Amino acid sequence: MVPADKLIGRRGVLQALGAAALAPWLSDQGLLAFARIQKAKAPAALRVLAETDKATLDALLEGLIPADERSPGAREARVAEYIDLLLAESEEAARADWRAGLSALEAEARARFGAAFTRLRPEQVDALLADLSRNETAPQAPLEVFFKATKDAAIRGYYTSEIGIHRELRYKGNSFTPEFVGCLTEDGRDCPHCGQKANP
Repeated sequence: MVPADKLIGRRGVLQALGAAALAPWLSDQGLLAFARIQKAKAPAALRVLAETDKATLDALLEGLIPADERSPGAREARVAEYIDLLLAESEEAARADWRAGLSALEAEARARFGAAFTRLRPEQVDALLADLSRNETAPQAPLEVFFKATKDAAIRGYYTSEIGIHRELRYKGNSFTPEFVGCLTEDGRDCPHCGQKANP
């Protein structure tokens, strides 16, 4: 891994992405804007991120929350746009340091694999993210701190999206439940309640 001090010359992501780099949740106005972005199904006008930064962020987020047989991934859930809205509600110092984190990720990808992060093969993305997550409970290097902040924001964004709530979690809203039935896959059957298939 490239030494962090060679990647980021200014204060560094470690300081800026500490306690309050991003607001923990979108404001009510931000949530409404995020809902409109999801419904539009068209490219959103970015408020903070440059298109190149968004492309890198999209690739990173899809590496964290990929599409699978159950539901779409972070890209389709518009998690990068969620983070852009979070950044729009954050202070300028946090925005600048978030951009620095994306630059550091890009520099790391080029140093390790000789390619832009968006051009990495899936196994290269997995290897890089595995390295960045090794110290996740107590990140030390600025790039590790950036990774943890991105992962936290990704989880919030994904499970705030329609895809995360309804297609991944299969939330159907408040309804009367006369009984609570456990997952039938424990009995070796497909489960109509959670949608999981029986393990062979």
